[in-house]
Amino acid sequence: MKKLKFSLVVLLLISTFLQAQDKAKGIPPAVAEKDLTAYLFVYFIGNKVEEEAVNYAVSQDGYHYYSLNGNKPVIDSKTISSTGGVRDPHILRGEDGKTFYMVLTDMTSSKGWDSNRAMVLLKSTDLVNWKSSIVNIQTTFPGNENLKRVWAPQTIYDAKAGKYMIYFSMQHAGGPDKIYYAYANKDFTALESEPKLLFVPKSGNACIDGDIIEKNGEYHLFYKTETNTPGIKVAVTQDLTSGKWIENDNYLQQTKDGVEGSSVFKLNNSDEYILMYDVYTKGRYQFTKTKDLENFSVIDNDISMDFNPRHGTILPITRSELKRITDKWGTPEKFPKVNHNPVLEGYYADPEILYSNKTKKYYIYPTSDGFDGWSGYYFKTFSSDNLVDWKDEGVILDLKKQVSWGNRNAWAPCIVEKKIKGKYKYFYYFTAAQKVGVAVSDNPTGPFKDSGKAIVAKRPEGIKDGQEIDPDVFTDPKSGKSYLYWGNMYMAVAELNPDMVSLKPNTQKIIAVNNSFREGTYVIYRNGKYYFFWSEDDTRSPKYKVRYGISNSPTGPLEIPENNIVIQGKPDEGIYATGHNSVLQIPNKDEWYITYHRFSYPTGIKMGDAGGFHREVCIDKLEFNADGTIKQVVPTHAGINAIK
Repeated sequence: MKKLKFSLVVLLLISTFLQAQDKAKGIPPAVAEKDLTAYLFVYFIGNKVEEEAVNYAVSQDGYHYYSLNGNKPVIDSKTISSTGGVRDPHILRGEDGKTFYMVLTDMTSSKGWDSNRAMVLLKSTDLVNWKSSIVNIQTTFPGNENLKRVWAPQTIYDAKAGKYMIYFSMQHAGGPDKIYYAYANKDFTALESEPKLLFVPKSGNACIDGDIIEKNGEYHLFYKTETNTPGIKVAVTQDLTSGKWIENDNYLQQTKDGVEGSSVFKLNNSDEYILMYDVYTKGRYQFTKTKDLENFSVIDNDISMDFNPRHGTILPITRSELKRITDKWGTPEKFPKVNHNPVLEGYYADPEILYSNKTKKYYIYPTSDGFDGWSGYYFKTFSSDNLVDWKDEGVILDLKKQVSWGNRNAWAPCIVEKKIKGKYKYFYYFTAAQKVGVAVSDNPTGPFKDSGKAIVAKRPEGIKDGQEIDPDVFTDPKSGKSYLYWGNMYMAVAELNPDMVSLKPNTQKIIAVNNSFREGTYVIYRNGKYYFFWSEDDTRSPKYKVRYGISNSPTGPLEIPENNIVIQGKPDEGIYATGHNSVLQIPNKDEWYITYHRFSYPTGIKMGDAGGFHREVCIDKLEFNADGTIKQVVPTHAGINAIK
């Protein structure tokens, strides 16, 4: 064990260095861990042919599971297998975050335990529709004439090889079961080459049901050893294909009953892992918890299921992925209510919200966040019919490709819909390289074309501090005039010309606020009054918040109510830095919503300054008192209900 502990220390140092390198890249991950808010359990249920199929169950917390589709298969085994049945499903999220890989044993137990020679490979981008292929080892690769069985395939991404490795146990006549591997081809429809030996215990005894998880640069292989005392063991390596495994001689199962099909998954937003295994002699599962993948405690009393699974795996999933599969197979009656904040998955900030009269849809235009030091360079938009379910419409403006005068720091956009000569036009104002530009499109989702130069390129006269950022555009319903607001450390305004891409000369002015003003001006009109919103403090501060003032004019002066906080954090619920807002009025109604960003939950508060560029977008209800003042908004995780 001394050698193992020394290796772990070395690997921790290596891992820390590699993580620092990844962080230095300064780009957001394919799927942010904070967005993994549920779990998908993939399993089969028994040894009858109709039970040897893929079933789904879901959980919100990793402890309480509910079957989907009435505990009936979600994939027809007969359409994907050569035997009519499949067992031992293993599911993996791909490196791109949005592709899923599943592998299964192609087998019906009614034909005997030595009856199968194949596995099934499946690929999906939505967890609902799967493309399948059959790989028969015996017929595909010469020299396997005496092959008896191919069991329990699983997949892992081998970063060193840059490929997906499929590993599985095989037994040839006269020998024990051994764990082999081969790399999948690019399409995940076949194996690139004949299987090679991955692992066999130093004892030489049979081993099956391998399950590999990577932690801190080490690969942990959990497997069932078929000795006189069968059970779950683990071996560790730094290099998947090196053959250099450090075996732990201890049995890991916490029961004297027969077990198989172990699987490990990490609890969402936690440093804890769950090792579960099929207690097949009793028709149940046992769950254990660990932090170090060495010491395990039984948590069976914390676990509940409304089904009896056999040999499956659990995949952490996002809210949108959960919705996709429950839209298809129904939401279990007892499944907990799902939160709607944040409304966008991923890291986004400075949200601008728009209702389009042209498309009758809602749109959010945010800063693309998660880049170190606010170094993002492109803008996206998201659309919705109900303010709850948002579709990623993709990149609408790429500074590096489309903006000649500023190719960095893509921040805090805003947009206005205008009907010009009978046609809708969209004018999109944005920050690039600490200047304000404007791009134009015929549609709210673009494509947008930059005007060719900054509309605000220098600090207003008399202003000695701050940045030319955070544009806001507002059209006065009284006069029909449009105004552009901007500024960090100062609030500037100027009237826009009718072309909407230039400022009217001699209309620029500075609106006096008070020391609470930092950035993020936003203006609305209600009942004859103009409401000015702004953010106080620094976006890296947990105390970042929104305040407001009221005016009789779109250019001030402001009257600032005594209690003028619009929204601030709620630390007892882990909500911090609620700021840089926009406001939506439901068309033809006195119904209002505030869109804002906050530190990503629950991880942002632990990031230090980086919490200020790992933010997420939320929506809550905005209400007014009878005297026209704003009721302070209490930020929520629940969010709002869908708008019909």
